[in-house]
Order: sequence, then structure tokens, then C-alpha cells
Amino acid sequence: MTTAPSTTTDEAPQDPAPAPSKNSWAPLRPLVLRLHFYAGVLVAPFLLVAAVTGMLYAASFQAEKVVYDHELTVPAGERKLPISEQVAAARKAHPEGTVSAVRPSPEADATTRVMLSGVPGVGEGHTLAVFVDPYTAKVRGSLEQYGSTGALPLRTWIDEFHRDLHLGESGRWYSELAASWLWVISAGGLVLWFSRRRALRKVRGTSGRRRTLGLHGTVGVWTAAGFLFLSATGLTWSAYAGASIDELRTSLGQATPSVSAAAGGEHAGHGSAAGEAGDAAHGVGLDQVLAAARAEGLGDPVEIVPPADAESAYVVKQVQRGWPEKQDSVAIDPADGEVTDVLRFADYPVLAKLTRWGIDLHTGVLFGLANQIALMLLAIGLVLLIVWGYRMWWQRGRGTAFGRPIPRGAWQQVPPQILVPLLAGVAVLGYFLPLFGIPLAAFLAVDILLGEIAYRRGKRSYGAGTPAK
Repeated sequence: MTTAPSTTTDEAPQDPAPAPSKNSWAPLRPLVLRLHFYAGVLVAPFLLVAAVTGMLYAASFQAEKVVYDHELTVPAGERKLPISEQVAAARKAHPEGTVSAVRPSPEADATTRVMLSGVPGVGEGHTLAVFVDPYTAKVRGSLEQYGSTGALPLRTWIDEFHRDLHLGESGRWYSELAASWLWVISAGGLVLWFSRRRALRKVRGTSGRRRTLGLHGTVGVWTAAGFLFLSATGLTWSAYAGASIDELRTSLGQATPSVSAAAGGEHAGHGSAAGEAGDAAHGVGLDQVLAAARAEGLGDPVEIVPPADAESAYVVKQVQRGWPEKQDSVAIDPADGEVTDVLRFADYPVLAKLTRWGIDLHTGVLFGLANQIALMLLAIGLVLLIVWGYRMWWQRGRGTAFGRPIPRGAWQQVPPQILVPLLAGVAVLGYFLPLFGIPLAAFLAVDILLGEIAYRRGKRSYGAGTPAK
């Protein structure tokens, strides 16, 4: 159902042909079957890689806690030191770079993270996270960190492998191709499965290709909703489709908002004089800034971002991605510690909230361990579907070779009143999802060319006295 070839034209018994009708499903079924078959054959390898790397990524959250336990946890003490003392300890151990953000210890046994940017040897877009014991200000280590969820080296490596196979921007094509076609294969498989007679959907008591089809279909039905969700959310931050989605959200006034970091008041522009560049101790300092954010109701976990320049304010934002989400943020004037702007997650536009929830559910952080287990089960289901799909193709050839493909010409059976709107819809989708539209157009061009070659060969054979097949 969701991936890999699923051919059903020669299993026994066959579905009886429905009586011709203007609104009959019969003309469309061969077209969906051919699309599902070829999309499965060609896209399944990409989906297999996405499934395996995605399963590893879902498991990396728990693995990270084990591998980096020394840096992440400390024995719980009685009283945490001021955040300014903890940052000062981190800067003493690592004077290189500048402080880009600080995440105070969110739990009794958790360390404080001080993130440094511009550190030699740290990758572009990454920071060096310095882990500080909040009770003693002792530095427990430092690790390269990436992303808003604070991924450490193990999870970062797996994340980049899943996203682009460590091939850079061009490698993202593979993941976008997989996401662009996963929903097509899933939806097509659902349509094919439920269009079959109930008796032909059974698994128990069957064998051979019929049993493989039953397993493929049953697991596909149970996992299809998850695959449709993963496809949709994966596209939201893909290279090409993601840009189209962002443009659409912006045009509808549904872009993700951000708190204004412009410092207010008559003292704006003078707050940074109290601290040296890179130490985050601008103006009133981190302790008063954190206290002001707490007064606005920002509970742990939070991240403090120092002013970017003399005209900017501190930004304190909640960074909890688990349910319920905590994403409120405030801007605080470094000159006097007054709150200059407040942004509540409750005030986000609807599509901005849905996008945030969708991405966090896709990445396994919204519901924690349960979320991660569900993602791993979906990945296992996808791998099984691919294996069963290719097995059906092999069984179609009676175990001696891969079976023949679905016959051409299915689109010719579709009435014009259905075919024309269908083609228009596909064209629109292809425009917004280029890694769906371009491969589909290439497949159609090659298919038409091969069909023409076969037709001409058949005519020559027929003209030479050999009946055309």
C-alpha cells in the first residue's frame, strides 16, 4: 500500500469486472494500479533509506541521553547559582567565540548550556555547547550542538544522514523526492485495497502471492495515516516544496511570528556598554533579564539570547517542544530590564501552530518517548511494505524473474470528463511539488517513447509475416 510495487492484475481469483457506468471506478483502477506499481518500483529505494535513517533518528534521542550522560546530568543540589556565575565559568573555560544563547538548567539534575558561536573548528550553523553544573559552576564538558532542539554530535550526524545523506544541499533531493511520493503511493494503495472485494483482502488461510498481497495491504492500511502525515510534514521544511509552502503561508498571513528584538526606551543603544563583547553581560545582566522573563510567566525550559548589537534587546523564549508546547517569548531592554515586547504561542496563527506541532511530531519530540516509539514502528512498517512489494513483483514472475509490469494504455480508458480535471490537478501539484512533477513527467515521456518503440516493432514484425504480439 504505501510503497513498493503492488501489482494485482494476475492473482487468482480476479476481481470481477464491474459493469460499465458513467461514474464507475473501473476506468480509474488500472491507472491507479499502474501508478502505484511504477512509483513503488522507482521510489521504494529512496523510501527505504528514509525509513532506516528515520528509525535511527527516532532512537537517537534516548541514545543521546546515555552517550552524553556526564555532560547532561549532575547530582541534584540544594540551591542553583545565579546564571551569570555559570556563564562566567563557561567563558573562563572557553574564552573563544561569543555567547549566542544560554539555556539555564531546566530540571534539578540537568546542566546549564552556554552556546558559543564563532568558535574555530565548529561547523557553520553549529555552536559549541558548554555544560555547566548549576550548583557548583564546574564545567562538565563541551560538545558541538545543532538546531533548535539542541542536537548533540550523535543525533546531529544521524539527522544530517536522514536529511541529506551527508551530501549537502544536493542530498536533500532524495528526502524531498521520498516525501513527495510517499503520500501518492500511500493514497493509491488505500484506494486499490478498499476497491477489492472483501474476500480478496484476507490474509488468514492464504499462501504465495495472495498471502504477500494480504500482508502488504493490511499493514499498509494500518500505517497509511502515519505515512500521509510524515509526507505532509516532511514537505514543510524541504528545499523546494517547503519554499512554496512558506510563500503560501506568508500570503495568507499565517507565517510564524517572532518577538521584536528592538530595544525600547530613551536608553536604547547604551545597554551593551556594561559588558565586554561576547560575555552576554550586557546592561542589567542575565540574572535580572531571567527574573523579568519569569515574571512574565516564562517557565522552564527557556533560552536567553543576548542582544545582537547596541540597538537590540535580550530575547528570552521558551523552548519546550513536548506537549503542551511552551513557545512564549519576551524581549527585555538591556538598559533597565523592562519588557518591551511579548509574544504568546496562543496568539500564533492557526497554520503556524499546526506547522510547529506537525514538525515536532514528525521529529519525535512532541510526545517524547511514545512519539519516538510510534515513529520507529512506522519506519519498520515501511521497510516491511517495501520488502513485500518487491516480493509480489518476484512472485508475479513465478519465482524465475521479476514479473511483467502493468500494461500500458490505462489512461485511455478514463472518460475525458474525469481525465481532464485529473491532469489539471496533477499539473498544479507538480508545480508546487517539483520532485513529484518532474519525475512523473519524465516517467510519462519514457513510457510513451517505449510504447512507441514497441508499437513500431510490432508493426514491422506483422508486416514481415509474424503476427504482432
